Amino acid sequence: MSGVQVISWETAQEVLTPKRREVVGVLGRMSPNSVRELSRELDRDKAQVSRDLAALAEHGIIRYEEDGRVKKPRLTQEHLIVEPVV
Repeated sequence: MSGVQVISWETAQEVLTPKRREVVGVLGRMSPNSVRELSRELDRDKAQVSRDLAALAEHGIIRYEEDGRVKKPRLTQEHLIVEPVV
């Protein structure tokens, strides 16, 4: 299916903490121009958001669009599904 990423239940339990789910939710509805802008939207410290983004990127949930020195966080797919799908 186009636009869909499937991750295992185990990965979801490890990676999708409540704060990271919030990051995914915000990225699903807006395209911030920087990590700093995303941090402001979340009302969280930029360093904490950067760590959460790094964990999400490590598991292929987000990627960065590079624009000069600015990194724009983006979801890799429009939808994220946790298996098993029942």
